[in-house]
Amino acid sequence: MSFLAPFFLFGLLAAAIPVAIHLIRREKPPKIIFSTLRFIKSTTRKLILFQQIQQWLLLALRAALIVLLVFAFARPLFDSNMGSLLDAEPESLVLLLDTSLSMRYGDRFDTARTEALAALDRLSAGDEAAVITFSSAVETVRELSTDIDALRSFINALDSPGYDRVQFLPPLRLADDLLASARHSKRRIQMISDFQANGLPETERTMLAPGVAFEATQTSTGSSRNLSISDVRSPAQLLSDTSEYDILVRLRSTGSQLLSNGRVSLLIDGETRVSEVFDLGDTSETVITLPVIFEQAGSHTGEVLLEGDEFSADNSWFFTIDVLPRIQVLVLNGAPSANWYDDESHWLVLALEGRGETPFDVQTVARDEFEASMLAETDVLVVLNMDDPGQAAMAQIERFIENGGTAFLAPGDQVNAERFNSRFGNIAPGQLLQTELMRGNDYLLLAEIERRHPALRPLEFDWTARFEGIWSVQAKPETEVLARFDNAMPALLESSVGAGKVMMFASALDLSWSNLPLQGLFVPLMHESLRYLVQPESRQSAYQVGDIINLQAYLDNETELLLSAPGRAYQQLRVDASNPSLTFPGPGLFRQEGSEAQRFFAVNIDPAAAELLQIDPALLHDRIINPETTPQQTEQIRTQQLMQEIEQPQRIWWWILILVTVLLAAETLIANRTYR
Repeated sequence: MSFLAPFFLFGLLAAAIPVAIHLIRREKPPKIIFSTLRFIKSTTRKLILFQQIQQWLLLALRAALIVLLVFAFARPLFDSNMGSLLDAEPESLVLLLDTSLSMRYGDRFDTARTEALAALDRLSAGDEAAVITFSSAVETVRELSTDIDALRSFINALDSPGYDRVQFLPPLRLADDLLASARHSKRRIQMISDFQANGLPETERTMLAPGVAFEATQTSTGSSRNLSISDVRSPAQLLSDTSEYDILVRLRSTGSQLLSNGRVSLLIDGETRVSEVFDLGDTSETVITLPVIFEQAGSHTGEVLLEGDEFSADNSWFFTIDVLPRIQVLVLNGAPSANWYDDESHWLVLALEGRGETPFDVQTVARDEFEASMLAETDVLVVLNMDDPGQAAMAQIERFIENGGTAFLAPGDQVNAERFNSRFGNIAPGQLLQTELMRGNDYLLLAEIERRHPALRPLEFDWTARFEGIWSVQAKPETEVLARFDNAMPALLESSVGAGKVMMFASALDLSWSNLPLQGLFVPLMHESLRYLVQPESRQSAYQVGDIINLQAYLDNETELLLSAPGRAYQQLRVDASNPSLTFPGPGLFRQEGSEAQRFFAVNIDPAAAELLQIDPALLHDRIINPETTPQQTEQIRTQQLMQEIEQPQRIWWWILILVTVLLAAETLIANRTYR
């Protein structure tokens, strides 16, 4: 038996009222002093017993009247198969479980796990379900299955949330695709999340298939208080003699309530260098300047550490800095000139040293001033407008390059091709053929630039550099031509000599043959070319959690790359030549093991992942629900409607009221006879 209005059953307590009245009104026989009993009429015991039975029957009728009236208002119905009727429509459910960084706050993820298990417990036999965990993208998928116990085990075995931001639409699209092949027509998606505000983009749209219902379960609706590092500005490279550098740290209060006080510290190579207390005041963010001095050249690691809140997942920011020694440049000037505008070394030195901070220390010597001992302190040798440094000097130059030194050659207008090829033939990337001088107002331009080359990749080439004179060059077979003039002649060449490298520019670096020294291209071209010859290519070392990166460039000659992050749960990561791609699972400083030079990868969270502001799930519901989908009623409403449908033909309460009428007539009759 079931009841449509079970709250009326509390009225059964009123059945105690007749009993109470009966007990209260029960009369005790009075004691009367009388002289004799001969005049008292005697009553038989049988009559007294009959009157007691009438009174008890009357009491039972009155209590029954109240009970039956309560049952009538509660509207009883009989159906022995009610459970099967309620479960007559099986369901296909997809659970979406948020595992982004914000779910680490407080007990949000534990609440989400509990809600997910409760959703599975509400399923009935024959229902099917799937589970998808997601953050910025789908992470794990358990497809639709009737094995609910296996899904429970999967949810119980989930690790703590990751460190990525959240995006709601990608998992919703996948859930919609899964339900397209569902066995049941009743299909529902239940998303369990804290509904981080920035997880719903304003422009991106998606719409579920018609008939797919959406239910949102919010794990936390309370306030949040959090401090977060949103950005750190630090250089990738510094010069070793830089006296002091400022690390800029942007701090924000990212919770729903302002948290203004905290402490920020700067650690270099694991050692605290500076620590400051800050106060945001009435603002939500501020920028802190942390000065630091690097005493030694080499690779250094840095960490900005934030203290003052209860959410530590976003309180660290990692970075790396390469402190480089200054590049020692020795310029061998073959044609010094009293007129500075005709002196190639003047323009080169001006470009390399300029007036600001540059990584170059330049020493210029003429042919007669050159000594072999100068090469011991030289990183790159620049030979300008010279065809014959002398046999002994040339031997020292060749030995310098073969042992790992580098050189940049620029034969100018004073060079004899035959002498140059004789002396520099062993190291030059090509042979000089002859000079080509343009006539009238004709000129040549740089063309066919190898823009993927490390020295040329940062440059922006235009048509302003005009060449009226060049050297025709025949490149050697092993030489790489990095740029050509628009007459197809090589302009910039590179070759390897032993352990060293040599680059050659097929024109002059003064104003005799071109206006190149006056153009914006000249300074960056010289800087990048010489830096490339001396320093290894700067490789990216800063990443965000979730980035898919290719580490092929870091494998070098190794078949396997091992990265370690001490103190982290993900202590070792491996990639190999067959699969060099990797996704960093969390923030930290990852060290490349086994490499001769210490190499670190700094990995940080996306600052947007630490934003703890929430949205009303109704906004997401309205964005994705299909207009053709009938709103899904709750289980209680559906049960109530089904019970009303079953009760409609029975109308048991009518019969109860008829019985009440009969009993009321019987009660009246018995009451009149009992107390008459």
